[in-house]
Amino acid sequence: MDSTTSPSAAALRHFDDLPGPRGVPVFGNLLQIDSTRVHQQVEAWCEDYGPLFKLRLGKRRIVVVGDHELIAAVLRDRPEGFRRTQKLEDIGREAGLGAGLFAVNGETWKRQRRMVMAGFDPVHVRRYYPALLRVAGRLVGRWQAAARAGRSIELQADLMRFTVDAVAGLAFGEDVNTLQSDEDVIQRHLNRIFPTLFKRIFAPLPTWRWWPSAEDRALTRSVAEINVAVQGFIAKARSRLAADPALREKPGNLLEAMLVAADTPASGIDDEQVAGNVLGLLLAGEDTTANTLAWMIWLLSRHPQMLARARAEVDGVLGDAVLPDLEQLGRLDFVEACAHETMRLRPVGPLNFAQAVHDTRVGDVAVPAGMVVMAVMRRDAVSERHLHDAAAFDPERWAHDAKQAGAAKRLSMPFGAGPRICPGRYLALMEIKLACAVLLRNFELVAVDTPDGQAPREHLQLSMGPVGLSMRLGLRA
Repeated sequence: MDSTTSPSAAALRHFDDLPGPRGVPVFGNLLQIDSTRVHQQVEAWCEDYGPLFKLRLGKRRIVVVGDHELIAAVLRDRPEGFRRTQKLEDIGREAGLGAGLFAVNGETWKRQRRMVMAGFDPVHVRRYYPALLRVAGRLVGRWQAAARAGRSIELQADLMRFTVDAVAGLAFGEDVNTLQSDEDVIQRHLNRIFPTLFKRIFAPLPTWRWWPSAEDRALTRSVAEINVAVQGFIAKARSRLAADPALREKPGNLLEAMLVAADTPASGIDDEQVAGNVLGLLLAGEDTTANTLAWMIWLLSRHPQMLARARAEVDGVLGDAVLPDLEQLGRLDFVEACAHETMRLRPVGPLNFAQAVHDTRVGDVAVPAGMVVMAVMRRDAVSERHLHDAAAFDPERWAHDAKQAGAAKRLSMPFGAGPRICPGRYLALMEIKLACAVLLRNFELVAVDTPDGQAPREHLQLSMGPVGLSMRLGLRA
């Protein structure tokens, strides 16, 4: 049953008919929400109230959906039936962020989608691979120095350096080199944006408008600094295109490809919209990929047999090479299966929000225009109702058993689904496989731990990452 094949109008349930956690006057359930773990809260409520229930967040009424078939139907019904939420778009604009593909809707989204997909064409992405290899080589050098010194590595911080350098090099042709220089100015600015915006989405009152905190003022400064940097990226790219017209046929990076697409007659795209997408690439390319890698390394460290198998594959494919070439990277099937299994168990986007464009329905629930649907992305993907041994980290389910692999693909949607599926998924998988390959080829995992030795806490700030992971490495003989 999906949003278009639901029961007749007479049989439909409405918002007030739905079960849900008891709230309080005025605020509803808002005061119960912990934004850093709201994904876990709604997953637990799905078990209490079923896969369709209600939340009231102040004046906002939200239908929570935990059924993968209904979620897929909603995601496929974008942009005509559902859109990104108006609140997300408003909060981003208020903070000074450009109107990029991540938040915009309607015809603006359709125009920008064509531009961004032109930049993310796999042919273009493969052309940028040498730049990605340079970044991976620097990551190896950084970790070799830490291993020789017996120094513990802050796992997410180093992985975010890797992804920032990778995105800046591949997407904008900028060699920011935070891995070697220890300069993390861009990274510090980027790291302020997601947490603060996500907190504002669930804030009972917009206190930042009236009494801005130190955190709010820091966000304003960071957005201003990043916007200056983005304008610089665009200016340099336009200068390169003007100096070398051949780049219009074979762009050297994603930004050049986007500008070429934007300059196409009747594209409807200006540099402000390009800037919004540059910032979106920086934000999404840094946080989500780094968090997925951190979860993947931790899971492999806890499953020695899977770690050994992934290492054997890397050694067999790479031979004596320290870094994989593009053909070798494409042959790392089990490493890719480990990535997919990580994203099933620890999706960095465990919630997806959509707002109804017109009166519609989700399953047997009427959803009027403007109502928000919260999709709980992980619930069915880790449920024994749908997948055998669902809680286990078992990459082989993606590699051998066609029935299990098909089920896992339907249940796990880490990049979303439908027309608004993440355009950078090919690049993200390339980065994940490369970082994992260089780790396994060059190092022994001595330890991957949290300070208390327990499983890392899941912390949601638009992207869901592990808290407090550190890594110690040894050099392979």
